[in-house]
Amino acid sequence: MWPRIAIVVGLVTGVAAAVALIGGVLVLAPDGRPETTPGLTAPPVLAIPSGSTPAALASPPGSTGPSTGSSPSAVPGGGLFHVGEPAPALVVPQVGGGMIDLASLRGRPVWVNFMGTYCPACQDEFPLMNGFAARYAANDLVVVAIDIREEEGVVASFARSLDAIFPIGLDRDGSAAARWGAIVLPVHFWIDRDGIVRDGALGGIGPDIMAQGLGTILPGVEVTP
Repeated sequence: MWPRIAIVVGLVTGVAAAVALIGGVLVLAPDGRPETTPGLTAPPVLAIPSGSTPAALASPPGSTGPSTGSSPSAVPGGGLFHVGEPAPALVVPQVGGGMIDLASLRGRPVWVNFMGTYCPACQDEFPLMNGFAARYAANDLVVVAIDIREEEGVVASFARSLDAIFPIGLDRDGSAAARWGAIVLPVHFWIDRDGIVRDGALGGIGPDIMAQGLGTILPGVEVTP
């Protein structure tokens, strides 16, 4: 008789242990999903400054642009726009012939815009940039657009269609955009006469932001939208 009692007790104990185990699983994960493993976090979210609307990745559709493996903070000095720092080097071929060399423009205020012809915000900004370039040419302002990874013919046609009055450079391999941290398009940099970046903005922007940026490199000049 005692052996039979021992068997019954063993069966009861096993069933109780199984019930307890199932209950513990339900308590730990009541919705049936696995718990997050301690020490693992969700992928970081790319933070874009408020008031800015990045329009496109810094490469034409179907190509690999300089944004691969980068983030806005991944530029020298840790700043998104290099504000307060000497502007990075910029030497690129110019549409129509010649070269654009930022170093040769030292002594003049310069507005650098990285763009792409396929970018809607870039298309919207060009007429506004034309207006500012014309109005403040007497103040030595130089406006320069840098197209990323597109053929010269495409860019030249784009410039003609929008009557661009400022020079456009060709960043054929995306190296200039990477150096400047231009991972979204359009992006703007305002550089003073000493070659120091004083302001920057992610596009698309309107005349108010453009005027604000120009005001940082045209001291003593009343810049209006």
